[in-house]
Amino acid sequence: MNWFLVFWIFLIIQRLTEVKIAKKNEETLLSMGAVEAGSSHYKWMVMMHVSFFVFLFLEVMFFGSTPPSWWLVPFVLFLIAQVVRIWAITSLGIYWNTKIVLLPGAEVVAKGPYRFIRHPNYLVVSLELLVIPLIFGAFVSAIIFTVLNILMLRVRIPTEEKALMELTDYENRHGQKQRFFPSQ
Repeated sequence: MNWFLVFWIFLIIQRLTEVKIAKKNEETLLSMGAVEAGSSHYKWMVMMHVSFFVFLFLEVMFFGSTPPSWWLVPFVLFLIAQVVRIWAITSLGIYWNTKIVLLPGAEVVAKGPYRFIRHPNYLVVSLELLVIPLIFGAFVSAIIFTVLNILMLRVRIPTEEKALMELTDYENRHGQKQRFFPSQ
């Protein structure tokens, strides 16, 4: 059995499940009066993530990348990322989304991993885009999509923080400065 294919299919199912959760949360929030911010860059973010899976597949299946002897290190980091991902999603509840969908006047969630870092889900995704390819020796995918993700987050995080400051109590809770990590 090709373990890469099993792992790759697991990731696809995981992402599709997350899209389903996000869509349900989006519908719930919009029915409560929420608004979307950053929609102009969202399509590029989706395209980047879809491209990641295609490029990873091609690099491993057709260009012969093989797992390095130290594959267990990135695999353990991947498992840790999954715990943080689930913790972040469950901590936000209906407020978790792949889009920036905010309910005006809402209190910002400050529990779970959000007590320690402002954007734990972005940290998880950043770690995954690096370590998933490394598990299978797909070094080109690791480099390309880590760089693309950095460029994407340079747009995404300021857009999200600006919307949070304008529509929620985010500024009172976390201050005005836009940053990846909390001030505490």
